[in-house]
Amino acid sequence: QVQLVESGGGLVQAGGSLRLSCAASGRTFSSLSMAWFRQAPGKERDLAAAISWSGGSTYYADSVKGRFTISRDNAKNTVYLQMNSLTPEDTAVYYCAADLTSRATGWAPRRYEYEFWGQGTQVTVSS
Repeated sequence: QVQLVESGGGLVQAGGSLRLSCAASGRTFSSLSMAWFRQAPGKERDLAAAISWSGGSTYYADSVKGRFTISRDNAKNTVYLQMNSLTPEDTAVYYCAADLTSRATGWAPRRYEYEFWGQGTQVTVSS
């Protein structure tokens, strides 16, 4: 089992920044690939960013590319999402997810491939 706890969400003005954190426990963190998903009201939960167990491979959705950065600290069992140049379209609940399976790309592209989820943290960007 893996427990994931997100933090760092909140209310920010457009153009501002936030840093989300996800602390993991219960299993060797360095064996997990990690991801951040987000779900806006009335929409599907979509993959925003993902990172391989080593941090050497990352993925970003087109909508966040160039503005968000995913990173991890295996010594602290934590994955981060640095979000810059936020817009109201980034308003969503952000979820941290963990994948146990070793994959050729280093991370899983589909929601159902992630076995463990955090409770989510709300990010609201005002215009």
